Amino acid sequence: MPKTAVPEQRATLAQNRRARFEYDVLEELEAGIALAGSEIKSMRQGHTNIAEGYARFRDGELWLYNVHVAPYLPARENHEPTRPRRLLLHRKELDRWERELREQPRTTIVPLRVYLRDGRAKVALGLVRGRRQYDKRQAIASREAQRSMQRALRHAQR
Repeated sequence: MPKTAVPEQRATLAQNRRARFEYDVLEELEAGIALAGSEIKSMRQGHTNIAEGYARFRDGELWLYNVHVAPYLPARENHEPTRPRRLLLHRKELDRWERELREQPRTTIVPLRVYLRDGRAKVALGLVRGRRQYDKRQAIASREAQRSMQRALRHAQR
């Protein structure tokens, strides 16, 4: 019997939709997250909020702050909901992003999405630059123009 390839599993657990509006995403990177047992169980149930999250370098490692993972109720010993979590990246990637943060003004690292890949929790990080107010208005205007063009195309096809 021939072996069939197992499809790569990517179940989204949490998404930071506001980040793409508030920031210009300069670069994206996937990182693993060091979690406790009760944290991953709670994440699998969808009890994760990354809207206020950000990442910072501490002692040469990248840490994820302000991400809320609700306590897992059946667990005997639970985790602290907003504890800092270590991000798992290769040394070259860490060094490159640390250099980018130092060299580029107004940049920071925010989580864009938390998902499962092959049963392991991953976070899509974005190296981002904050948008000015007029950039946000421009993004809204272009999005509205795109919607109206799509709407007109849809009606023209009927």
